[in-house]
Amino acid sequence: MELLASVLTFTAINVVAVTGVFILTGLTGLFSLGQGAFMGIGAYVAGLMAVKYNFSFPLAAGGAVVVGLIAAVIVGLPTIRLRRDYISLVTFGFGEAIAALLNQSVNITGGAMGLSGIPKQTTLLLAVTSAVICLFLVWGFKCSRYGRQCLALRSDELAARSMGINVNQVKMVAFLLSAAITTYAGVLYGFYTTYVEPVMFGWTKSAEWIIMVFFGGINSLTGAVVASALLTGLPEILRAAAEWRIVAYCVIVLLILNFKPTGLFGEYEISLLSLLRRRGNRIREGEGS
Repeated sequence: MELLASVLTFTAINVVAVTGVFILTGLTGLFSLGQGAFMGIGAYVAGLMAVKYNFSFPLAAGGAVVVGLIAAVIVGLPTIRLRRDYISLVTFGFGEAIAALLNQSVNITGGAMGLSGIPKQTTLLLAVTSAVICLFLVWGFKCSRYGRQCLALRSDELAARSMGINVNQVKMVAFLLSAAITTYAGVLYGFYTTYVEPVMFGWTKSAEWIIMVFFGGINSLTGAVVASALLTGLPEILRAAAEWRIVAYCVIVLLILNFKPTGLFGEYEISLLSLLRRRGNRIREGEGS
C-alpha cells in the first residue's frame, strides 16, 4: 500500500512537471532542455528556506516559484528571439550551469553530497490536488487567446508574425508559465523525498518529460497526462523483471513513437463538458422512456 501511494505521488508530481513542458513543447513547439534545472531551483530554494530559515511550506513554495520566474526572465529574454534548435542549446547550457552551481556551492547546497533534512510536507492529497489545479490552469491557457497564438506560431512562425501576432511576447509568456509550473513540481519533489542532489535535475530529466509529451500526443493535454502516468508507473510495474525493466520501458516507448508518430492520443482531448452533456442526455432519455 505504501509503494502504491509512493508511485501515485511521484506520478502526480510528474503530471505537474509535464503540464509545464506541454505548454512549451506541445503548444508552442519549443524544446527546452533546461526544465530539469527549474525543477532543481524549486527543490533547492524551497528546501533551503525550510531547512536553514524555518519557512513554512507555502512561503517556501512561493519564494521558490519567484526565484524560478526570475531565472526564467534572465534566460528567456535573450533566448526567445533565437531559432528553435538554438533555444534547445541555450537551455541545455542553462541546465548544466545550474547543476554546476549546485555542485560548487558546497557551503550552501551541500554540493555533490546533496541537501538533506527537508521536512516531508508533500502528501498524496497535496500532489494530486496540485496536479488537478495545474491541469485546469494549462487547459485554460490552451483555450485562451495566448494558447491559440501558441498553436499558430508552432505551425508556422513566419505566418504567425505576418498575421500580427507578437511572437516574442507569446513565447515569453509560455516560457514563464512553463518555468513556474516546473519549479513548483520541484518544490513538491523536494518536500516529498526530503533529500535532493544536483544529479537529479540534469538534462536527462528534461528529455524524459519531452518524451512523455510526444508519447501522449504532441497537441493533447489528455495524452500528456496519460503518458506521464504510464511512463512513471511502468518502471515500477516492471520491477519484477529486475534489470530488464529499463530495456522493456525503452522498447515500449520506441514502438509507440515508431508506429504511431503522433502519439497515443494525437490531437484528441477528453472534454469534461462533453462527458457531462452526454450523461445529461442519457438521463433525459431514460426519464422520457
